[in-house]
Amino acid sequence: MCLAVPGKIVAITDRDGLKMARVDFGGIFRETCLEYVPEAKIGDYCVIHVGFAISLLSESEAKETLALLREIENIEEELGPDPEQAAT
Repeated sequence: MCLAVPGKIVAITDRDGLKMARVDFGGIFRETCLEYVPEAKIGDYCVIHVGFAISLLSESEAKETLALLREIENIEEELGPDPEQAAT
């Protein structure tokens, strides 16, 4: 399964002719290529997949997606241990 995660662009630079950004994922910062979204600017939210921004989204969409990802992260606690793993 592949997962794309939203983040906020906090800085934009040029590296060897590529438009690059420093993106904030809730306090974790990563370098991201912006070549697929050349209209991106500082303060925009974008969806990142394997180091590339693949689309822009609104702040409300980004926050909603991040909240859903947090729920997924916590689902194991709610469901309890996997019975098949516990048997091994």
